Amino acid sequence: MLRNSDSARGLTLISPPLLYAVLMLAGPLGMILMFSFVPQSDGPNTLITLQNYTEALGDPLYRQLIIRSLLISAAATAITVLLAFPIAYFISFYVPPKRKSLWLFLITIPFWTSYLIRIFLWKVILGLNGLLNTGLLKLGLINEPLEFILYNPAAVVITLAHAFAPFAILPIFVALEKIDRSLLEASQDLGESKVRTFFRVTLPLAVPGVVASVLIVFIPTVGDYVTPRLVGGSEGTMIANMIQVQFLRLDNRPMGATLSVITMICVTIISLLFVLANRRNMKART
Repeated sequence: MLRNSDSARGLTLISPPLLYAVLMLAGPLGMILMFSFVPQSDGPNTLITLQNYTEALGDPLYRQLIIRSLLISAAATAITVLLAFPIAYFISFYVPPKRKSLWLFLITIPFWTSYLIRIFLWKVILGLNGLLNTGLLKLGLINEPLEFILYNPAAVVITLAHAFAPFAILPIFVALEKIDRSLLEASQDLGESKVRTFFRVTLPLAVPGVVASVLIVFIPTVGDYVTPRLVGGSEGTMIANMIQVQFLRLDNRPMGATLSVITMICVTIISLLFVLANRRNMKART
């Protein structure tokens, strides 16, 4: 009876958030999946069709946008994590405990401003008359403004890396904080240098935080459409921009939903493969 009552209380406590999660997450996803099988206005007169998936997978434009989106997100993720790790390492190992909260507070300051404002700031920095070109001209390193630093995939990668940097720093910092410092001391007492201790002890123990950072940055950047729209130009357009066009401009909800489902499947497969590969490496080391 006691177990049943405890289970009932637990179920009662989690029912509201569970119902909320189902309605707000599973519901929209289910509708998107349903729309992907609905015929287009000029499609066959049936209730369910696979024509949307056939057209999406067969069109070179859609394939190119999906591949470009995955590559841009992968590049942004790699740069973000590589830049975030030294910052998290410095805060964890070199900042006094009393000041760590202050440093973490400073890292979250970018969240105080709108995401759009941060994108426009990079547009100003990378523009023809922006801060970067102006500085290079005054230093005499260039004779005319550089036009290739804006409205291309590189600009999208830079902007995304800056926008998602806090999301990468915090998980790595948490993983580094959990490392027992006595293990590092024991490694050095056994004759290992600080560099070898880092690669053989610190880095493997921080892998869970790195994996979390990779997933946290990679998954949302694939579906970003604001950054490519403002700083990407035609060469930096991503699949999310095409999905927006299908839903809002062309009023083609079936195709927009189909592209969304295909993108989610690709991201899910890549994320699972990454996690499984990391687990295999961890087992091989142990």
